Amino acid sequence: MSIEKETKHAMENALRHLKEELKNLRTARANPGMVDSVPVSVYGATMRLKDIANITTPEARQLLITPFDQSNVTAISKGIEQANLGLLPAVDGNAIRIQVPPMDTSTRKEIVKQCKRKGEEGKIAVREIRRKQNELVRKKKSEGELTEDVQKKSEKKIQELTDQFCSDIDQACAAKEKEILEI
Repeated sequence: MSIEKETKHAMENALRHLKEELKNLRTARANPGMVDSVPVSVYGATMRLKDIANITTPEARQLLITPFDQSNVTAISKGIEQANLGLLPAVDGNAIRIQVPPMDTSTRKEIVKQCKRKGEEGKIAVREIRRKQNELVRKKKSEGELTEDVQKKSEKKIQELTDQFCSDIDQACAAKEKEILEI
């Protein structure tokens, strides 16, 4: 795999990871991503909520969690409470309902700060990929595998990818901030 393709692949993974992290941030509307990765202790192991239950949004401010195995209802409820998401699960027969409370201004600002922090972490990951790939290019040049022209072109391409992915991260964070601040 060429250095450019390797760099692009690694940066795409970093962006994908950031987008998954942003899904978990709370907005004014209910979103299954809010509880997707909540750890739940079932069958003597810890599993993600999305692996043991169906998560839907029947209303704009409500989550409905239907376990695949009805005996897990209590464990799922405990897992959500222990995740400290500020959500109160209510067991409703064989399902769990969660009313997503409206957010006040201070909560919105705090979540926007989390969004920006995650965006900055994503950019740091992209820059770290750039640093490692540039080191790899320089090492190959010093070993005689690359000419100086190819080295300069590779470094330029790596920088272009870094700029592109940092821009993509900014766009993803801006869209999420808009969603968070929406009333």
